[in-house]
Amino acid sequence: MPDTSSPRSMPGPVMCNGVNVTAMMETISAVKETPAIGAFNFRATNKWMGGDTNRTTIGSFTGAKQEHRVGAMPFVVENGEHPVLLGQDKAPNPVEWLLHALIGCMTTTTAYHAAAAGIEIRSMSSMIDGDIDLRGFLGLSDKVRKGYSEIRVKMRVGTSASHETILALTRMSPVFDVVSRSVPVKVDIEIV
Repeated sequence: MPDTSSPRSMPGPVMCNGVNVTAMMETISAVKETPAIGAFNFRATNKWMGGDTNRTTIGSFTGAKQEHRVGAMPFVVENGEHPVLLGQDKAPNPVEWLLHALIGCMTTTTAYHAAAAGIEIRSMSSMIDGDIDLRGFLGLSDKVRKGYSEIRVKMRVGTSASHETILALTRMSPVFDVVSRSVPVKVDIEIV
């Protein structure tokens, strides 16, 4: 009688690009069957620490009809400013964190969607930069944006897939969507 407990005889998950494609396909099927599973709410709190420093705490989030990361240690990140922007340069500034969020999401999205399509990614590295004109932030010109006027991403992807295919996968990124298209931001201020 064969040993059915050996790893060779037990089917494992299909993996591609370090992604469990079997679990991904199960998730896609579940969301198709029950769209409410796809609704997520991410949240963070922030506290000004004085001067250029503020601290963001990222803890639990809601998704797949349940609360996640409950009771786990939250992630704590700080925002700072460089001395040329009147800070102490103890942490990246928020617009640098935005670049990190954008390129990180584009990279993960590309790897995940490529895996779902059976496209092997052998390597992926990126360079990202963007232009900001302080005249907008300082209120010196209403013709100059307060934020980035342009962001440029240069990715090097080791794959046999076409340029067009990989470009389409990068555009599936949720952060790319937020940054490249306007998203409503509602602000509620309570004076204490």
